[in-house]
Amino acid sequence: MSKQMSHLDNIPSTPGKFKMDKSPYIHNRLRWHSSLAKLTFWSLMFLGLILIFFFRSPSSNPLPQDPSRRSLRTYNWGGPAWEKRVRSSARIRSRNGISVLVTGAAGFVGTHVSAALKRRGDGVLGLDNFNDYYDPSLKRARQALLERSGVFIVEGDINDSALLRKLFEVVAFTHVMHLAAQAGVRYAMENPGSYVHSNIAGFVNLLEVCKSANPQPAMVWASSSSVYGLNTKVPFSERDRTDQPASLYAATKKAGEEIAHTYNHIYGLSLTGLRFFTVYGPWGRPDMAYFFFTRDILKGKSISIFEAANHGTVARDFTYIDDIVKGCLAALDTAEKSSGSGGKKKGPAQLRVFNLGNTSPVPVSDLVSILERLLKVNAKRNIMKLPRNGDVQFTHANISLAQRELGYKPSTDLQTGLKKFVRWYLSYYSGEQKAAG
Repeated sequence: MSKQMSHLDNIPSTPGKFKMDKSPYIHNRLRWHSSLAKLTFWSLMFLGLILIFFFRSPSSNPLPQDPSRRSLRTYNWGGPAWEKRVRSSARIRSRNGISVLVTGAAGFVGTHVSAALKRRGDGVLGLDNFNDYYDPSLKRARQALLERSGVFIVEGDINDSALLRKLFEVVAFTHVMHLAAQAGVRYAMENPGSYVHSNIAGFVNLLEVCKSANPQPAMVWASSSSVYGLNTKVPFSERDRTDQPASLYAATKKAGEEIAHTYNHIYGLSLTGLRFFTVYGPWGRPDMAYFFFTRDILKGKSISIFEAANHGTVARDFTYIDDIVKGCLAALDTAEKSSGSGGKKKGPAQLRVFNLGNTSPVPVSDLVSILERLLKVNAKRNIMKLPRNGDVQFTHANISLAQRELGYKPSTDLQTGLKKFVRWYLSYYSGEQKAAG
């Protein structure tokens, strides 16, 4: 490109030879008039373009449509009625209750955690941007479920600093359960910016507001088993290396853990990270294998089952949602208070990371067999090699630390959990074939 430009620069503006046997004065005057005419012409052209742009561009949205930032410009919040709903939802109704801001409250885990907190009398306020990564109608149905139990979900984005500051101004939250994130390993290859926007920038924005709050809340947040990446030592322990992420999603979750360490060290925020292992169950995410396997089996479509090199087994440590919720609540209940105030650290603060898994990895092919029995339909299996898109061959959690510190004891096996999921699925999608008695 630079060579082309230098070549173009060497071409005269008026090609060919042009001789004038006039005096230097006349020659210079002609050049001056020519330059003035050109300057006037281009000035008028530039002014015209500005006027056209001004009158034709939509004043309501002059910026390019970036899906990752759209939510910051579309949600309305504030006002006396809105503040009243926020306070009512966050009001503690039990003697030793806590007041929790749950981000990603219309998500799979967020909905279950919010409902569990509300049932035991805690104050709960949700926050969710209802993005369209998967069917927003499912998120709206979860929202309606929580509304019936008294949980209000504020529509907004964790990158909206003004909104977050307003929420902390209205309610002095004792805890934050941060579950909002851009999920999915494979989608990162299509929209990498959304992962940085939510999992890193959004997390930092939330931490900034929390460290400046007075009092500072304790935070429990969702990391992921994906941080173990290409680690071959099993089962995965919190002490194992996590510096070999296999996907951008994993890299952003690992970055989140390092960022959490920084805010704990500098500002005294009490932070607990939870590494979830393949969570499944009712009201789950449609992008998860157990969910779309169920859908496609019922529709008679073939399903792709991955195998590793040399016909190696691909297995996951499937963890039922109720077990995950118990771990989340235990993390909140054992979280110590932050040691800072108004952005200033006054002493060391708690910093923890726990695995929340089931400790019983199951081959994906066995998952399909269980679904076949529950649905009473034979799956059309398409065996494929594991692609290089961020998926790993296996996950297996060592939960001894969570057992010791949180009293975490998963109790739901895959057969039982999938039966509950299938029952919910057939009820929610009532047009589907009935099964799973």
